[in-house]
Amino acid sequence: MSGIVDPIQALAGQQEAVRRLDALACDPPQSIVVEGGTADERVALALYWAMRLNCKAVPTPCGVCSACRQIVDLAFSDLLFFDGREGLIKVDSVRETRPVWGQPPNGDGYRVTIFAEAQQFMTESANALLKSLEEPRPGNVFVLAAPQRERLLETLVSRSWVVTMAWPDIRTNTPEIAEWTAALAGFWRSGRGWFERTSPKGAVDKALALQVVLGMQRELRECLKGETSSPVAGALASFDLAGLRRVDLVLCQAQEALNTQVPVNPALVLDWVATRMV
Repeated sequence: MSGIVDPIQALAGQQEAVRRLDALACDPPQSIVVEGGTADERVALALYWAMRLNCKAVPTPCGVCSACRQIVDLAFSDLLFFDGREGLIKVDSVRETRPVWGQPPNGDGYRVTIFAEAQQFMTESANALLKSLEEPRPGNVFVLAAPQRERLLETLVSRSWVVTMAWPDIRTNTPEIAEWTAALAGFWRSGRGWFERTSPKGAVDKALALQVVLGMQRELRECLKGETSSPVAGALASFDLAGLRRVDLVLCQAQEALNTQVPVNPALVLDWVATRMV
């Protein structure tokens, strides 16, 4: 299980999102989508919501009572935590929990079910959850935490309140993603050296492909702002305005393909991005 930090401390820079949840606490919606922030901040906000709905202190959770401590430790009787950071959220685990959602909470507060990194839903899992949202039971609320709402099944988002956290200000790519983006930009210039990266079996999974696309979008933003110090942004600067618009369109289409619930081959998506700009 991935580490859990103290939600109250972790949300020091996300007070607007915290205030929005506090405003909703008097009449909690059945389902909330939490987007933006980092993965740890999304989990922290989801846990804060569980504390807010089950702590006896008002107007904000105390963080020290038994309910708050148990929620932070993921040991609270009315907290269900599905951790998509550890892999796909499979349909069996959702179906097995559906009878629990048909029952009232064990305590006086709310049963809170958190799906961390809910973009890891398998399509069948998302549809199984959707059935439970269509049959609401008093005292049960859900939190779907994901980087962007677009990465979730649209029908799940339409049945949820969306709380958007402040987006992380990331202006540079990690060394791994920088290597991929440099290789992609190099292929656009020379037409060589790309397919050796994507052709080995298992070389590209969906998460990596999405990070490469987001990394290229980050480089494109820097280029459009006139920041061409990185090799990739410098390479993009060789395109005219029409070419940059085409790059943006291709990257947006690739992101949409990777975000869809329909299975796609992530390596082929990156290959498509590469060949569209040669």
